[in-house]
Amino acid sequence: MGETMKALRQLEYAQPLQVVDFPIPQAESGTAVVKIVAANIISYMNDVYNGARKFPYPTPLTVGVSAIGRVHELGPDATSLQKGQLVFIDPLVRSRDDPTDMFLSAMHSGATLGSKKLMTHFRDGPCAEYMSVPLECCYPCNEDHLFRSSEQGGQGCQLEDLLYMPNLLVPYGGLTDINLKPGETIIIVPATGGFGGAAVHCALSLGARVIAMGRNKDSLARLTETFSPHFPPGRLVTVPATGKLEEELAAIKKAAAGGPIDALFEISPPHATNTTHLKAGMLCLRHGGRVSLMGGRSDDVGIPHTVVVHRNLTIKGKWMYERQDVRNLIRMVENGVVVPRYENRVRRAKGFGLEDWQAAFKCAEEGNSGISAYFKL
Repeated sequence: MGETMKALRQLEYAQPLQVVDFPIPQAESGTAVVKIVAANIISYMNDVYNGARKFPYPTPLTVGVSAIGRVHELGPDATSLQKGQLVFIDPLVRSRDDPTDMFLSAMHSGATLGSKKLMTHFRDGPCAEYMSVPLECCYPCNEDHLFRSSEQGGQGCQLEDLLYMPNLLVPYGGLTDINLKPGETIIIVPATGGFGGAAVHCALSLGARVIAMGRNKDSLARLTETFSPHFPPGRLVTVPATGKLEEELAAIKKAAAGGPIDALFEISPPHATNTTHLKAGMLCLRHGGRVSLMGGRSDDVGIPHTVVVHRNLTIKGKWMYERQDVRNLIRMVENGVVVPRYENRVRRAKGFGLEDWQAAFKCAEEGNSGISAYFKL
């Protein structure tokens, strides 16, 4: 085509980003070229690209993770997507011949030789005016139903609401993996970070009762303030994570109010070492209870072996989510089962141009969780 676009690029690993003129990609077999409408900025974006997190990825590349856009051009083998269609761009890219080879768009090349090879081809993220996207990562959204007002039978969503879907997708993958059911009680810990808060959101929307654990009492109070007005009394209770096993056990049992606890969802960050909340939660599970481990902890953790054996507990690890989970979550948002607007952080999201990327990254970092900033293109 010979035409160019604006793109936020990193030419060498851990070096400052640059907004440059870059060729607009052309659609090849198996891809769509998407005109980006809005691109997510996650809270730790700056630490990824300045090298602080030491995420492996090839350079040069266009940065970014997930986005909302419109189909601009389609490869010759596309049969369902249509030009102009609104799509969610899934940042989790999988190999077609081995789906266990997967990487996180423009951020992390994954853990296998196959994923690293794949990222060398699909390395560019959505912080640009256009992006080449594998067809499998383009998920159509019913924009008429999503954006139509509730008075007209729609969901009344704003664009920023859809940008919150990636936050919901990660814990949804873990909750689905352990088959969380309506009416069950689940412990979510820590519940005060970006993914932990989204896990609370998902579990409540799926009909579960939630015991939310966290160290920050102010953040726990904000969870209650955000969600309790939208759900029946008692559906959400909070418990402090004190680092003292007996205190946590007593608090969880009190929160359970004599009822069984069916599941535990744990999504601790890398620095959450030598904590007691995982053991405390497992000790409180009923016979046949389930555990989902999704966190990024770097330490080995001890488990109450006798309790796991005698209570027939199931422990499952989960990284990210499955393709069907993406389709299911979009449909739940479209049908009002999951309402991302509960997170009032989304309403305060601020749109930035690519040239203001430093201010945008700072805004996202200060927001810490939810969607505080995004690129508006």
